[in-house]
Amino acid sequence: MATLARVPLVFSTCTVPPPASSMSLNRHCHKYNCVASLSPLTRKIPDSSTPPSLKVGSFSSSFPSLSTRKNKGFRRTAVVLASMADLSTVLVTGAGGRTGQIVYKKLKEKSDQFVARGLVRTPESKESIGGADDVFVGDIRDTATLLPAMQGIDALIILTSAVPRMKPGFDPTKGGRPEFYFEDGAYPEQVDWIGQKNQIDVAKEAGVKQIVLVGSMGGTNLNHPLNSLGNGNILVWKRKAEQYLADSGVPYTIIRAGGLQDRDGGIRELLVGKDDELLQTETRTIARPDVAEVCIQALKFEEAKYKAFDLASKPEGDGTPTKDFKALFSRITTRF
Repeated sequence: MATLARVPLVFSTCTVPPPASSMSLNRHCHKYNCVASLSPLTRKIPDSSTPPSLKVGSFSSSFPSLSTRKNKGFRRTAVVLASMADLSTVLVTGAGGRTGQIVYKKLKEKSDQFVARGLVRTPESKESIGGADDVFVGDIRDTATLLPAMQGIDALIILTSAVPRMKPGFDPTKGGRPEFYFEDGAYPEQVDWIGQKNQIDVAKEAGVKQIVLVGSMGGTNLNHPLNSLGNGNILVWKRKAEQYLADSGVPYTIIRAGGLQDRDGGIRELLVGKDDELLQTETRTIARPDVAEVCIQALKFEEAKYKAFDLASKPEGDGTPTKDFKALFSRITTRF
């Protein structure tokens, strides 16, 4: 048998400290005096029994009961979960690239609207953009590696692209043109066609609600100089992936960007066109942050769905910076 000493607690609402003579025995608490009795009651209880709860009278009535607090906590949790459920989960593939990084960062900054995810090729790329748990490492040529990143997403933004490499030994002082090549396994057919097709297929199977695909202007011209780089026909394969997306049945937005520039965004008037008409003008370029912003805005407006368009911008200071994206998308009439 064990002996339990039960120490009754006496509470008062007095805010005046007790006499100095009793300070050695009493503890004065901010608002309430908690006084331990000097003559505790004792009784014997079985070792396995639970000590009875202490009843503190009117003091306890000023605090919610445990069940009430638990219910309130549950309600707060439910509200948070409901709010998170209202957010759109967006995966950015090619998140380690120069434009992909901007899109991923913008989504993270809009955490009241989106839950951002990124997909990169290597652990090094993951670390280069912060190494967060929402960044996945995968190979777009292997569908099995895409599944973890794609599960539960609402939208997919595809920014993957084959990248030509300059052959070593080129000396610009000697004139001529540099030669380019693609690394093994990274040809446009493998990246811009098979890789993008894989992404579309896996996202569709995962129940994605919209896919934004960023391509390039120039696809209507088989003799475009970009096609000759490394004999990759990069625009041909990009165009094939775009057509595959348009035929997939998934709501889509295809953005064919002009020449990408590493400049500040949000300070130029954006232009939309079709069939490479903008290539015949002087406005054939666009800042990467502007492309990134259009990608994200396309997720917010029905007017952007089932649309394909060329995208460029006026020079800085010429025209009015674009802010009304709904109006911008409304001007687009081409589905491919």
